[in-house]
Amino acid sequence: MSFEYMSQEGYDKLVAELRQLESVELPQVREAIAEARDKGDLSENFEYHAAKREQARLLGRIRFKQRVLAHARVIDVSRLDSDSVQLLSRVEMTNLANNSRMTYTIASPHEADIREGKISIKSPIAQAMLNKHAGDVVEVRVPAGMLRLRIDSIER
Repeated sequence: MSFEYMSQEGYDKLVAELRQLESVELPQVREAIAEARDKGDLSENFEYHAAKREQARLLGRIRFKQRVLAHARVIDVSRLDSDSVQLLSRVEMTNLANNSRMTYTIASPHEADIREGKISIKSPIAQAMLNKHAGDVVEVRVPAGMLRLRIDSIER
């Protein structure tokens, strides 16, 4: 696995999620398993099997977040080029087909959240815009077809 670059905010959020899983959710599931075990015959105990499935799911999430954090590198935004589109750039653009304006922040895949206006650096739109400058027009193939986007401004 290669390095996973992310913002300090994204890193801190991931650490908090991991702590929540390890210190709150996992102990709750372990307690539910113990309570279900005390009810007797495990072969037909639905609560026991459901709690064991939940424990396996939680342990998988914990391992995944631990792996991401082990390979995470927090980006020093002061060292990034602000003239071109990079990770953590806030990009204002215009769809030239309908003149609609959009603003997205290019984020790590673990921080991407379209509701917050954060798109993954691995998305087709972000990939097409990387290292481009304000005024550049990029063409992007998306599931709905081809988009022509003009980069209007780039901010940190």
